[in-house]
Amino acid sequence: MAQDCSFDIVSKTDMQEVANAIQQAQKELAQRFDFKGSKSSIELNPEEIVLISDDEGKLRSVKEIVEGKLVKRKVSLKALDYASVEPSSGGTVRQRARIVQGIETEKAKTIVRTLKDAKLKVQASIQSDQVRVTGRNKDELQKAIALVREQDFGIPLQFTNYRG
Repeated sequence: MAQDCSFDIVSKTDMQEVANAIQQAQKELAQRFDFKGSKSSIELNPEEIVLISDDEGKLRSVKEIVEGKLVKRKVSLKALDYASVEPSSGGTVRQRARIVQGIETEKAKTIVRTLKDAKLKVQASIQSDQVRVTGRNKDELQKAIALVREQDFGIPLQFTNYRG
């Protein structure tokens, strides 16, 4: 009997890299001349980043600083799920960015459907916040990985636990 091969599709964000990027962004914010006397700040909470600034224009600049630092640390910007800009205390504006960890059920279903529609000889199943893909043939698994890579599911995806 042929042994099944498998791998997992996961979406994990390296929180240590996020923390380092936020620290660098806070440092840059403190040093930049155009933010002198501004009420701009960047906070990192366990599941989100909170950006605060005087107005939407400055908030955009704060967001660009954060995103630049994240990209340098190889954290995908797809890992951020931005809420809309809201008024905050002291005449400032605030924007929250949830840090995506795991694959939400709806996205997992979309990934499974994509693999099924491609008629590859693999089975995909949702296991809590990840998708397990199994198949008899390594080439089919490679095709499945390539197929998922070329689609944009709106979140960063990694392929782990490859068992050939």
